[in-house]
Amino acid sequence: MFDSKPFTERFAAALERLESEFAKVRTGRAHPDMLSGISVEVYGTSMPLAQVASVSAPEPQQLLVTPFDPANVQAIAAAIRADQTLDFNPSDDGRNVRVPIPPLTEERRREIAKSLGNKTEDARIQLRNIREEARKAIKLLTAVSDDEKKRLEKGIDDEVAKFNSRIDEAMKAKETEVMTI
Repeated sequence: MFDSKPFTERFAAALERLESEFAKVRTGRAHPDMLSGISVEVYGTSMPLAQVASVSAPEPQQLLVTPFDPANVQAIAAAIRADQTLDFNPSDDGRNVRVPIPPLTEERRREIAKSLGNKTEDARIQLRNIREEARKAIKLLTAVSDDEKKRLEKGIDDEVAKFNSRIDEAMKAKETEVMTI
């Protein structure tokens, strides 16, 4: 018999990936996930920022990065400054790194909204690819009638439609957040 649970789990994983990508997108308000893609060169190796410091948002327009080892303050500031996609200019006081979040221009907001559309389309493509794999698995079933295969395919299509609507909701919410000044 056909088990659709693995495919549903993969649909959910694709949605989670999209939501984690959306969390990294800059919206004009400080959010600790904005720095989740930063890697810092410490102790002779490149490590994710979350492994060498804690990130908080004490104010709506500022992030505070507190290193676990104060010797890494300058390396953290340099890593944040080096990421050109964020366009941040951090400052350090010897113990912490403060990252002011500059307000977004209208043009930049539109660029970000466009990039959200690209990320959304990538998630939809993932859903379609998973759906095609499920359909192939259904067609390979031999002990199932054609009517049952069509019912199973309709069930997969319904799942894809449900996840597509959730992707649309996430996109609209993030787009509203980006475009709000």
